[in-house]
Amino acid sequence: MKKNCAFFLLLITIMPIFGQDGFVFDKGVEKVTVPLVLINNLVFIPIKVNGAQLNFLLDTGVEETILFSLEDNPGVTFFNTEKVTFRGLGSEEPIEGLKTTNNILELDGMKSDHQLIYVILDQSFNLSSQIGIPVNGIIGYQFFKDNLVRIDYISKKVIIYKNNEVNRNRLEKKFNVTPITVERFKPYLKGNVVMNTSGVDVKLLIDIGNSDSVWLFQNISEQIKVPTKNFEDFLGKGFSGDVEGRRARVPEFSFDDYDFKLPIVAFPDSSSIKSVRMVKDRVGSVGGEILKRFSVVFDYQNAKLYLRKNAHYDEPFSYNKSGIEIRHNGLQWVQETVKMETVPVAGAISFDSNGKNTTNDFKYKFQLKPIYEIANIRKKSPAAESGLQVGDIIITVNKASVYKYSLQKLNEMFKSEDDKWIYLEVERNNQILKFTFQLHDIL
Repeated sequence: MKKNCAFFLLLITIMPIFGQDGFVFDKGVEKVTVPLVLINNLVFIPIKVNGAQLNFLLDTGVEETILFSLEDNPGVTFFNTEKVTFRGLGSEEPIEGLKTTNNILELDGMKSDHQLIYVILDQSFNLSSQIGIPVNGIIGYQFFKDNLVRIDYISKKVIIYKNNEVNRNRLEKKFNVTPITVERFKPYLKGNVVMNTSGVDVKLLIDIGNSDSVWLFQNISEQIKVPTKNFEDFLGKGFSGDVEGRRARVPEFSFDDYDFKLPIVAFPDSSSIKSVRMVKDRVGSVGGEILKRFSVVFDYQNAKLYLRKNAHYDEPFSYNKSGIEIRHNGLQWVQETVKMETVPVAGAISFDSNGKNTTNDFKYKFQLKPIYEIANIRKKSPAAESGLQVGDIIITVNKASVYKYSLQKLNEMFKSEDDKWIYLEVERNNQILKFTFQLHDIL
């Protein structure tokens, strides 16, 4: 999915999380490095839960550890379970789940005991189809609260250091320090957004689980108004359903000594945030599209954010110009032709079906490849005006078989330069149909 998709997951009632053990280094270990998968500015890492390896979204926007999509991991064992209700971003009804205690979370070199975990039982709540890789859970405050956690978006690593004076001094020599606050187990910073011609001071949740640059909440501040040039869009998925809203460019966003020109800002509908518990003066969030421009180190204990610019810093801000949201819809067997690696035999001669000499041998093999389905189409977008519909199964993109692309690559293609033509071949009601549209920046 997305393009510019964000995931906020919040509980209707915050359960007590005091007394949970944080992540503790094994004896003799000073730091732990974990490879991350970066998709649409979102960070995914592997963590063992009660001995079973699962994939987690790192999300500073949640205080709880949450699991879902466990149908492929029936071996996960939970203890001391009871039913609970979840509610968060989205305008639909809350969903049921489980609260389970005394769980063990492990990385190679560190472990956390006595963890409280919430389990979503509704299998329709599934981020895997929208992201393109298996996603089994989300982890927030418990991962960040005790140690120095560095996210390197360029080398694609998460590095955890012991939170001591020696390591903090080393960081201060290489990074700039931005003051933050940690309220209700989540980090916040203060910035400024230029709306039209005047700047508005804003307090924003630092949310690496949100892949957009900035979200601003309508109707919370009279100074925050959606720019005239905007469009309706699907913004993400929450516990309580889809999050709808508008996107627009603003002249400028800044915080501390950092300044960003013409970022894309999302304005979620008021109905989508009605269940969100706001801290005092919060008016929005800053997400992965901004944070990916730095090497970022979170220090919750000392209320600091260490930042160092990286190669992404000056990249222009873009968005999904096609208007298509794509998701996985299962797998299919695909026949491919591959060259056989053979050892020549002295004196041997090979001929093709026409009697011609050949030195190349080929064979067929079958592989499982993803099926991509159109999950959402933005109104009045190029894709909508071309005649594409929700539910269309994509067969080819620009004359290449769609299964040759990852979901990430498809989304990058739909954010390409203006005036690029996109050619899609889709299956609808057992018919193959062809569509063409051109990407335009309407902001």
